[in-house]
Amino acid sequence: MQLLDHFDETKLEAGCDEAGRGCLAGPVVCASVILPKGFSHPLLNDSKQLSEKSRNLLRPIIEQEALAFSVQFLQPDEIVVLNILKASLTGMHRAAMALKIRPELLLIDGNKTLLSNEIPSIAFIKGDGKYKSIAAASILAKTYRDEYMEKLHEDFTHYDWKINKGYPTKAHRKAIEIHGACIHHRPGFNLLGKGQLSLFME
Repeated sequence: MQLLDHFDETKLEAGCDEAGRGCLAGPVVCASVILPKGFSHPLLNDSKQLSEKSRNLLRPIIEQEALAFSVQFLQPDEIVVLNILKASLTGMHRAAMALKIRPELLLIDGNKTLLSNEIPSIAFIKGDGKYKSIAAASILAKTYRDEYMEKLHEDFTHYDWKINKGYPTKAHRKAIEIHGACIHHRPGFNLLGKGQLSLFME
């Protein structure tokens, strides 16, 4: 399916997406992007459909060509206070409000519009595979988060975040069972996948 340039050509639109919502550790990272009219790149797609190499190739292109972009991080302590859904929506709102150009309409990946009505928003299920601006936001959110988790890996190598990026793989959960959880794990999340909600080191 070919990605669409816009939803409403009469308005300045920004695409918004997040990465890391389903993780056990690390931040949820949200991005917002305003693309220029006519922007196109043969690799541009939903970040989940791209290889790491393609995502990393596209990131500087998007940052250079975008009229504006913003990336926001919400850490585990804030996620546990808000809950992961509200954290994702809050992060996308922050990203949109931090754009150097104020958009007139926000295109949101998912089935929920933003909690704030400062800028009108429309939600699109699998929007990152429908609209170029949401796809671009998904790539920025994913690449910034992956880069962040790879840096955390250097001090917490036993969790193998360089590979799993904090997602609930069997190896990640086994490492939590052996070593306990750390400050970057999300309190209240089912870390072990066995009905035990948390296992945090003293």
